[in-house]
Amino acid sequence: MTLNVRLLILLLLGLLTCHIVLTNCGASAEPSIERVTLFEEGCDGFTLYRIPGIVVTSRGSVLAYCEARKFSAADRGEIEIHLRRSIDGGRTWCPRQQVAHLGERLPRNPHLPPGKQAKDFGGPEEQTVNNPVAIACRNGTVHLLYCVEYMRCFHIRSDDDGVSWSRPVEITKAFEAFRSELDWQAMATGPGHAIELRNGRLVVPFWMSNYDPSVKQGKGVGVVFSDDNGVSWQSGEIALRDAGEPNIIELPDGGVLVTARNGNARSRRISTTSINGATGWSTPRFIDELYEPGCMAGIVNHPGADDLKGPLLLFSNVQTTERAHSSRRNLTIQLSRDGGITWPVRRVLEPGPSAYSDLAVLPDGQVLCCFEDGSGEPVHQRKRDWAYTRISVARFNLQWLFGER
Repeated sequence: MTLNVRLLILLLLGLLTCHIVLTNCGASAEPSIERVTLFEEGCDGFTLYRIPGIVVTSRGSVLAYCEARKFSAADRGEIEIHLRRSIDGGRTWCPRQQVAHLGERLPRNPHLPPGKQAKDFGGPEEQTVNNPVAIACRNGTVHLLYCVEYMRCFHIRSDDDGVSWSRPVEITKAFEAFRSELDWQAMATGPGHAIELRNGRLVVPFWMSNYDPSVKQGKGVGVVFSDDNGVSWQSGEIALRDAGEPNIIELPDGGVLVTARNGNARSRRISTTSINGATGWSTPRFIDELYEPGCMAGIVNHPGADDLKGPLLLFSNVQTTERAHSSRRNLTIQLSRDGGITWPVRRVLEPGPSAYSDLAVLPDGQVLCCFEDGSGEPVHQRKRDWAYTRISVARFNLQWLFGER
């Protein structure tokens, strides 16, 4: 083989390699979106699956989890936490496994929200394990906080990418510290996922309520945090009053943003920031572009792509101001380039019935949205729209978000 031929082959190989690298980096990526169902009502002996969360571990595994409601669709009753795991970016999934609180059963919470005392929440022997919230840490550890009966909180961890989990350790004491300001009768972490800050601090938002109508301050959002990789947990400060079901993100400047569900007549998401994720929360601000129908939402950081420079924030919620559960639909992905101040880019992911959602980002920059999905053929016929037929995961790239509406 002559020198010229050799050089030509090397040149062609170099061009081919360059093309592959650019394609993998997303420079010439086409808009793409795929969807898979993870949990479906009436399957595997459970009436309903709700309250989704999703994280991507430092090793690239995807963990999706939810409440598995055994005998009814009610928020309280016999409920377990189920998890599914993917090692190929969310294309295929391992069988579901029950995690969280496999040991001693605990007594029921006697306190119920106004107007729900007459509802059937199951018998005294049933147990509600609720509101799982995972943290995928840079060192490979995955933490999971969850509640029992909306009144006790436990922590477990996995050191093998969610394959196995430690025994639960109760950390309710960290939440008890808030009683001097809000004597809560019910509390719950998240839902969705929580975060590890750049300095290693783990921060978990939660909501709490006192259902007594005579109480002046009945609802609030606070945070608990750990500075020793989950060994111990401390109480932060109340971040928002008259709000619930928060989500959380570390901002590009190192601050922390919490947004939350609320009942304000503006029907907009409420937010606050802190420089350390625990104390000194700013004056609350309503975000005009994020509609708030009384529904949990997802939020996540994104590093950006070649022609879509980061850092970016992504947000998911049903984009409506109608507050009836039957009006939950139009699940929308929105994007901010300025740390959550404005959200000028949006695209509807599911125009049909849809509700709670959470977001995660894969190592290659593709986005995962795990959400309550009522699209397609219903499992059971109902007289109204039903957003909770299944829990699905959609995988899409930023090009899809910026594509044709």
